Amino acid sequence: MRGSLQFIGNATALIRYNGFTLLTDPNFLHRGQRAYLGYGMSSRRLADPAVAIEDLPALDAVVLSHMHGDHWDRVARRGLDRDTPIITTTMAARKLRRRGFRRSVGLEEWEQYELRGRGGSIMITALPAKHAPGLVEALLPPVIGTMLEFCNPYERVELRLHISGDTLLDRRLDAIPRRFPEIDLALVHLGGTKLLGSLLVTMDGEQGASWVDLIHPRTVVPVHYDDYTVFSSSLNDFRHHIAQAGLADRVVYLERGETRELAPHHLVRHH
Repeated sequence: MRGSLQFIGNATALIRYNGFTLLTDPNFLHRGQRAYLGYGMSSRRLADPAVAIEDLPALDAVVLSHMHGDHWDRVARRGLDRDTPIITTTMAARKLRRRGFRRSVGLEEWEQYELRGRGGSIMITALPAKHAPGLVEALLPPVIGTMLEFCNPYERVELRLHISGDTLLDRRLDAIPRRFPEIDLALVHLGGTKLLGSLLVTMDGEQGASWVDLIHPRTVVPVHYDDYTVFSSSLNDFRHHIAQAGLADRVVYLERGETRELAPHHLVRHH
C-alpha cells in the first residue's frame, strides 16, 4: 500500500504516503469540552475524535490552516512532540515558536516548504483562503489553504492533495485551479460555521458544492461539518447541493476513524 488517509474528526486527518506521515489541524478535545475561538467566543464539541493523541504514529509534520481552538487545541499543545515541524500561517508560526514548537514554519500565500525523505519529497504550497466577509476578516486569525505534492525519488509528482482550510467561497480562490489544474484529492472544510449567531465564516453546503466545481479535484472528502455547536450546515446540505450540481460521483464520505488507501493520482473508493 502506497499510503492512506484516515479521518479523525473535525478537520483532523492522518495522511500517510511514500513513507511520510502528516497530521492536519490537530483537534483532540473530547465531546463536551469547549474550543475557544477568541473574543470570549467558544463552542462545545459534540463528538469524540476517533483517535487519541497518544495513539498517533510518529509525525513528519503537522499542516495547520490557522490558529483557532477547533484546529489547534490545548490537547495538541500539550501532547504533540515539540520537535515536529508545523507548517502554518506566519502569525500562527510566531505564536507556536514562542510556545516551544521551535520548528514551526510560517508561509505567506504561494510560499512553499519542502520535506525530504527516503521515499521522495513533499512540496507544501500555501494557498489563498478567506475566513470571513469584509472587514470582519481582520478580526479572525489569518488562514491558508495548502497543496501537498507528493513526489517520488525522481521528483515526479505522484499525488496532489489540497486542503481548503477554513474559507468562504471568494474570488481569490480562482487562482488555485489556474496554478494547479490537476488535483487528485481535496479535503474541503464545510459546516457553515456561524459566529455571533449569524456571521458565516466557513462554507455551507451550497458554497461547498460551488467550491468543488471551481477547484475541480478528481475526488473530494468533506470534513469539518458536525463536530461543534457553531456549525449550521449539515453534511446532508452538502450532499443535496453536490447532487444538484451533478458532482456526486466526485465525493467520498468517510466516517470518523475510517481509512482509505491512497495510490498514485488516486483515492481508492472502496476496500
